[in-house]
Amino acid sequence: MARKVREVMTADPVTTSPQTTLNEVARLMRDRDIGDVLIVEGDELRGMVTDRDLVVRGMAENSGGDTAVREVCSDTLVTASPDDEITRAAQLMREHAVRRLPVVDHGHPVGVLSIGDLAVERDPDSVLADISAGAPNR
Repeated sequence: MARKVREVMTADPVTTSPQTTLNEVARLMRDRDIGDVLIVEGDELRGMVTDRDLVVRGMAENSGGDTAVREVCSDTLVTASPDDEITRAAQLMREHAVRRLPVVDHGHPVGVLSIGDLAVERDPDSVLADISAGAPNR
């Protein structure tokens, strides 16, 4: 039987508001050892920022550390439902060339599914699964 996204996603995603500065987001990523933060207003998902966004859309565009994250986050998102089958989520990632999918339940973010999560689930002997399951490198 196919597994559901809720069974393999990373639950309790780290979130912040659109007004949070790039410096604050970078510290969140460092302190939590994560590569993405979901942007929410109230309880509604508004965007996602990744470590790559901070570099490519922030630093490379000469945005200062006091720039609001809304200036560099992706705001057009492909999302999954916790009840989607992981094969459907993998198909979405492939179709849209994304490495992470916010998992949303009735508009509210409940998790993030990464290609690492899928690798650990579907091919636990792969190099990506080994890296994804390994201890953080600080």
